[in-house]
Amino acid sequence: MAPMAGVSDAAYRLMARAGGAALAYSEMVSCAGLYYGEKSWELVDPDPAEPEIAVQLFGSKPELFRESAERVATRLGERLALIDINMACPVPKVTKKGEGSALLENPALAADIVRACRSGAPDVPVTVKIRRGRYMGQEVAPEFARAMEDAGAAAVAVHGRFATQMYHCEADWGAVSRVADAVGIPVIASGDILSHDAARRVLAETGATAVMVARGTYGNPWVFSGHEPSVAEKVAAFECHVRLLEATGAHLKRARSLAGWYFKGMPDAARWRNAAMSCVTADEFLAVAAEVRAHVCPEACS
Repeated sequence: MAPMAGVSDAAYRLMARAGGAALAYSEMVSCAGLYYGEKSWELVDPDPAEPEIAVQLFGSKPELFRESAERVATRLGERLALIDINMACPVPKVTKKGEGSALLENPALAADIVRACRSGAPDVPVTVKIRRGRYMGQEVAPEFARAMEDAGAAAVAVHGRFATQMYHCEADWGAVSRVADAVGIPVIASGDILSHDAARRVLAETGATAVMVARGTYGNPWVFSGHEPSVAEKVAAFECHVRLLEATGAHLKRARSLAGWYFKGMPDAARWRNAAMSCVTADEFLAVAAEVRAHVCPEACS
């Protein structure tokens, strides 16, 4: 399960793992935030119910990466699967600081960041996530990935779009193939992997070792196993997810987005989504779920 800002909290990770994900990532975490304050640690700390997690860091200063990697490794211990460096985020407020996909234009700095993370956490695998390139028509992913491998990266995830494309247009899985041909480390495919079948296809077509699923997990923790859930199972999963949000101390307003995702495609989906938009407490969200069950799948009430 991919790192997703504002989405991949502990509750979301637990749902993904229950659905069959082999690994789940934290949200993107600022190195500066970890260094200068305590609030960002809420994004890093796994819930006691979680197995190991991957933590994704972003920034542009090698010394902060080294310090953050050391602190994260010390704090999480054996529950830290790997540290991933975000070199793919296309959002302007990130790139204008030289972070995220802006690092694709500065492979020397990016390599220094990888080495800094390895120095701070020598026993933890350090990986990177990249895009094809920053600007349309300027693919740098294969040579950039080689530079990251030379710096000590243990794996590279490749999103098959340019940063300026944001999340528009179709991802080019050929970029994943070209990176896989260029490096000797594992390559993780990313971009438009919206179903279990798509995951199987990209693995077969690209030479990737694994896939990273982001939007394909929206309301669908079963994407990892290929199970096709019934309407009743979707409602039950939403209820479970709401309870996990409450149990892990997350902001319950996140359940508003979850309602739209889990109820998508159901009869009167807009009605249920609108009802959830006014909810504040877990009980209110669960009441909406009960109403959905009564109207959409009454046989599940027996």
